[in-house]
Amino acid sequence: MFRKESTESMKEMKMGLFKRLSDSFTPKGDISKTAYVTLSAVAFLLIFLLWGIASYIMKVDQMFLPAPVKTVTTAFTMFTKGKFLLDIQMSVQRVLIGFLISSAAGIPLGILIGTYAPCSAFLEPMFSFVRYLPASAFIQLFILWIGIGEEAKVAIIIVGSFAQIILMVANNVRNVSGELIEVSYTLGVSKLEVLWKIILPKCLPDVIDTLRVVLGWAWTYIIVAEMVGASKGIGFMISQAGRQFWVDKIFVGIITIGFIGLFLDMLGLYLKKLLFPWNES
Repeated sequence: MFRKESTESMKEMKMGLFKRLSDSFTPKGDISKTAYVTLSAVAFLLIFLLWGIASYIMKVDQMFLPAPVKTVTTAFTMFTKGKFLLDIQMSVQRVLIGFLISSAAGIPLGILIGTYAPCSAFLEPMFSFVRYLPASAFIQLFILWIGIGEEAKVAIIIVGSFAQIILMVANNVRNVSGELIEVSYTLGVSKLEVLWKIILPKCLPDVIDTLRVVLGWAWTYIIVAEMVGASKGIGFMISQAGRQFWVDKIFVGIITIGFIGLFLDMLGLYLKKLLFPWNES
């Protein structure tokens, strides 16, 4: 009797697990936080496993793919005995300064473009043109105009991020439902109040997501800038390691950027939930 009940209980658990798994693949469905963290950890472990297989089983030349253990050892040495922490500090500082300047100026302009048609007609074509100008093409110009100091690196971030933020924020504003705005008019809300009471509360959570995306691009710009005209920074370290064929150091630099980006991305998600808790519902 006990075995029969135990077997039926196991079947129910399996059916429940299968149903939860099936429900999780519903379009725009959701999963628990525990499942999310578990799957994320599995993804990282899978990459590490494939890396180990390539290094230890397939015997890929370490000139091209350093072994995981060697990379970890190199990272420990760089973080404890070298100047890598200073390189990280310089890169983070440059990215954040340029990104904050771009955001402070770009978000209001994006809101104006997305909200008011005259502003869109006057500004959007120009910034659409600027958006396609590659930031890396300005490196040599900025070295000539500004020099090789910090201002040139920050300027690269601004050139690469400013127009992107403006146009993406404008799209965030345009995604606010027109029906929502029309209903607010019928309830007696003025045109000015629509911007502050309807458009901004609805679009600002999406603006945070936009900033998370553009911040990732900003890291690409600064690494390229540091490879050309810098004496400190992660990009400079990667460039120097490439000249010496220190592939393990290159891997450490790339992985470090990934973890910094992941941390900043999670920080953005946390700020979004903290500032706009009502958006979660």
